Amino acid sequence: EQQLKLFSDRYIAVGEIGLDFYWDTTFAAEQKDALIKQLQWANQYNKPVDLHIRNAYAEMFEILKDIEVHRKGVFHCFSGDISEAWKAVEMGYALGIGGVATFKKSLLVDIVREIPLEHIVIETDSPYLAPTPFRGKRNESSYCKIIAEKIAEIKSLSPEEVAIVTTQNA
Repeated sequence: EQQLKLFSDRYIAVGEIGLDFYWDTTFAAEQKDALIKQLQWANQYNKPVDLHIRNAYAEMFEILKDIEVHRKGVFHCFSGDISEAWKAVEMGYALGIGGVATFKKSLLVDIVREIPLEHIVIETDSPYLAPTPFRGKRNESSYCKIIAEKIAEIKSLSPEEVAIVTTQNA
């Protein structure tokens, strides 16, 4: 009982948890088992989740369909396509948009354009994926302003409007 109280008071989310099949799927079954347990903890402790997904959107959606997370959360560093973006939003999740949205050939531009701002949070993947003009360098939280400016440009809004709404989303 006391451990549950301590956990509930000290932590705001469960994550970063998820599935990463980018380099290797040798331990896919173990990743899925771990994810299921972590989603169960999120429900047990009434916490949202921060989901890491690489080359595993179909598998993630299948698991999330079976284990509905009560408090939802964020698809961290979203890298899926538009149909996956809509599916995540329809399930109640926000899309984490970071530095990749500022890259020249980023597919996130079309996703940011189409998905309502109310379903987007701004994030870094620090120390990785710094936005242009810092691409290839160490990422940091101060670069969120650059991401907000890019989202504002895509959506024809002011950076201040983007900052207010995405902060409320977070």
